[in-house]
Amino acid sequence: MDIYHGWCDLKPGVSDTDFADAFHGYMEGLKAEGKIESYRLTRKKLGLAPSHLGEFHFMIEVRDLAQLDGAFQFVSARTEPTESAHHGVNSLVQNVRFALYRDFPDPQRVRGQEKF
Repeated sequence: MDIYHGWCDLKPGVSDTDFADAFHGYMEGLKAEGKIESYRLTRKKLGLAPSHLGEFHFMIEVRDLAQLDGAFQFVSARTEPTESAHHGVNSLVQNVRFALYRDFPDPQRVRGQEKF
């Protein structure tokens, strides 16, 4: 699995539950279309996270980079109802940061032949 991570803060005046509802609606739409496998939305607890990361953290799991690319292509078509769901999330957040991680070790990994 590849895991697409994002961290964000809410824009001033945005309700935390409105954001959560919008995020879950958007992700459920992508999941129903087979564009992602699963997702999670978490919130910083007790301020225990590096200060440069946002209040909210989301993780989107995809089988591989091909599925992630397919999700990006699907969203970038900018068609309804996905466009409104995407805008419904993006319009609520600021200070967004992203990262891409993978499960390790990779399932195809052969051990004992590494040069480094």
